[in-house]
Amino acid sequence: MNWQKRLGSFSKACKELEEACAQGTYNKLERGGLIQAFEFTFELAWKTSKDWLEWQGYSVRSPREVLRTLSETGLLPPPTVETLLDALSKRNWPAHTYTESLAQTAVSLIRNDYFPALKKLADALEKEAGNEG
Repeated sequence: MNWQKRLGSFSKACKELEEACAQGTYNKLERGGLIQAFEFTFELAWKTSKDWLEWQGYSVRSPREVLRTLSETGLLPPPTVETLLDALSKRNWPAHTYTESLAQTAVSLIRNDYFPALKKLADALEKEAGNEG
């Protein structure tokens, strides 16, 4: 199944992002790596979710529609989905407006809000994959 194959990549990316989030401080290069790891993980998150939803019979197109539908299915609670929707709206701003304060804000959001929400999604999809096997 396509969604389960992609889930393997998403889970691996989540583990790598978790390791990056666990680091205490970051130099500019490491901070950029954390932000890039988040962007990559987020892409895999919504695409894996889209695959899973389509396998469940839903027709979804955009990342926003995918995330909202995850709440409708009960896979994720609404507060987690709202956090992921916030991440969606901000996922590319460090690339477009790079300032020290913006980069620090991005690191804080990734570590404290976005990674935990991505981890909840990965865990929920892993549980679904286990239920299929």
